[in-house]
Amino acid sequence: MRSFGGIEPASEARVRPIEIDALDQPVSSLKGVGTKTSAALGRLGVSSIRDLILYRPRRYEPPAPRRDVGELLSGEEATLDVEVVNTSLRRTRRRNLTILEALVRDSTGSIVATWFNQAWLSEKLTPGVHLQIRGTLDRGDFAVRSYELGTEPIADITPLYPASDALASKRIRDLVRLALEHLESLGEPLPARLRATQRLPHKADAVLALHQPRVMDDVETARQRLAFEELLVMQLGLAARPDAEDRDAAPFSEPGELISRYRAALPFEFTAAQERVIVEIDGDLEKSDAMQRLLQGDVGSGKTVVALYALMRAVEAGQQGALMAPTETLAEQHFLTVERICAELGIGCVLLTSSLPTAAAREARALLETGEAGIAIGTHALIQDQIAFRALGVAVVDEQHRFGVEQRHALATHRSIDTPDRVPHQLYMTATPIPRTLALTVWGDLAISEINQPPAGRRPIVTSWTTHERASEAYLRLRSHLENGRQAYVVCPLITASGASEGRAAEDEARRLQSAELADLRVGCIHGQLPTRDRRALMEAFAAGELDVLVATTVIEVGIDVPNASIMIVQEADRFGLAQLHQLRGRVGRGEHQSYCLLVSRAKKELTEMASERLDAMVSTTDGFELAEIDLELRGHGQLLGTRQKGLSDLRFTRPRSDQELLRAARDVASELDEVDEILTLEVARMFGDADHRGRA
Repeated sequence: MRSFGGIEPASEARVRPIEIDALDQPVSSLKGVGTKTSAALGRLGVSSIRDLILYRPRRYEPPAPRRDVGELLSGEEATLDVEVVNTSLRRTRRRNLTILEALVRDSTGSIVATWFNQAWLSEKLTPGVHLQIRGTLDRGDFAVRSYELGTEPIADITPLYPASDALASKRIRDLVRLALEHLESLGEPLPARLRATQRLPHKADAVLALHQPRVMDDVETARQRLAFEELLVMQLGLAARPDAEDRDAAPFSEPGELISRYRAALPFEFTAAQERVIVEIDGDLEKSDAMQRLLQGDVGSGKTVVALYALMRAVEAGQQGALMAPTETLAEQHFLTVERICAELGIGCVLLTSSLPTAAAREARALLETGEAGIAIGTHALIQDQIAFRALGVAVVDEQHRFGVEQRHALATHRSIDTPDRVPHQLYMTATPIPRTLALTVWGDLAISEINQPPAGRRPIVTSWTTHERASEAYLRLRSHLENGRQAYVVCPLITASGASEGRAAEDEARRLQSAELADLRVGCIHGQLPTRDRRALMEAFAAGELDVLVATTVIEVGIDVPNASIMIVQEADRFGLAQLHQLRGRVGRGEHQSYCLLVSRAKKELTEMASERLDAMVSTTDGFELAEIDLELRGHGQLLGTRQKGLSDLRFTRPRSDQELLRAARDVASELDEVDEILTLEVARMFGDADHRGRA
């Protein structure tokens, strides 16, 4: 056999498919995996042995020099061979932090090694146990980053896996080693001729190189081999779908007088990027094939006014437009913006959410049926059976990845009273590019537009990270902004205090601030459990400048636009996901003033490595697309949407923005491939979660 990209080839016997279904056994079938570990793996998207074998490391640690205890230098990362003398546990004043201290020694001296929030490890670190630890000397103690029990040497290149508070990367690495004992059952989906022409290693070799690389070049070779396979599998599955249903829509004429008035009503001009997208949308709307376009743009890039342009085009053509948002708060914020412009232009606009009073909902439905309401803004309430549009011409889905496939499909295929033989033109919006976005794009049904520049006058948001001990300084900085006439957000992870969680609660924080640091200022508190009327009143008051500070939960993460709000403090920032933090940060920086975002968390050494890297990423860049790539690398597959939706599964190895060349190669091969064996057919069925693909691939 040949060796591709430096990866050592396996024997033919090992890559032969043997009991392929064995890999679909649950992870609980592995030795030592109990209920808690199985549940923790499940939250990471790992439920089977196959999932564990294909669980991609997010990064790798290069070798660290081996040192004796007596020659350690402060701040230097090193690996020690030591013996445990004794251990102790202590808790900090913050109850959610436990520190394990182990006195360890070698022939040159002794030192205290420390682990954070790994109390369970004390049972293994009994006196006399041999230990290899990697870490850094910090203030006299050795802060441990990774370790191995026994005398087996630490790997020169150590894979670090997407982990959680409940399951450390070290534990996942041990479980992957167990799973790799079943590597012989993986099978080889790609024909030998294809592997030779594309210079691809065997799948088993690539997987092994991913988890146990000899040199770092092996890692990228392995990833690209596995990414190519999953892109090929995706292309084969898409080609095997039944023909798409009829997509007849009403073609629109060129923009006219209403669009001119809409542009004039805006207090700004469209950016060059927005104008480019508008030209693309206009081109779609002129056709009788329904527009199916994905609009990507970073937080605050101006997607909503472009979407409203598309809705106005429908109204101008004598039809209606609808915008569906995933949450009531976002729908309400869109409605406040859109209704104001619609009133100026003489267009009827209605709001439809599940919490709308019965009489108001009945009236809104009637206005849609008669056509008196030209634009509807709402949640999934827009797709209930009793909703009927007179003539729906354009349907916009905001934050499209937060809806299920069936929910998006219901709005996209709505048959109106006057036009039952036509479907609306469709525009999907997202500020969070994810692998499913790539899948939708290559599906062939969606064209893609991108707003890649901020509105004029926007300045980059200055982001910094501090600890709870310095939170009082944060509020002093906040006061200085308020005294200059600005407004601020304070974000907390919880609504009310809970015995089950140590996170800071918005209601408690609002009361504390009102009586302490911000005693003479106007403080409001908003969260998802407030009645709709109260939420709307608070947001209107904040937008009108009647409140100085809005203490909130993540209910404000999308759709809130108050240009005078120029500073945000995020409490317990390590508890939030990266995409969520970026969305929250996007609530400031919407006006002419320099804006700031301050992330408050525990000290860096007390955080999990993943939490620390999330906060580092937030400080280092404000580019949402770059953060999305980092988020994918940190969290791994299975955590991208929180819950899987029916249809195409998440991609494990593909990098959405940088693997376009691989995608093109996979498309070409899929169109020419004349050998699709049983294993490749099974991979297609597995990706699409559809048994019907077994017979069509």
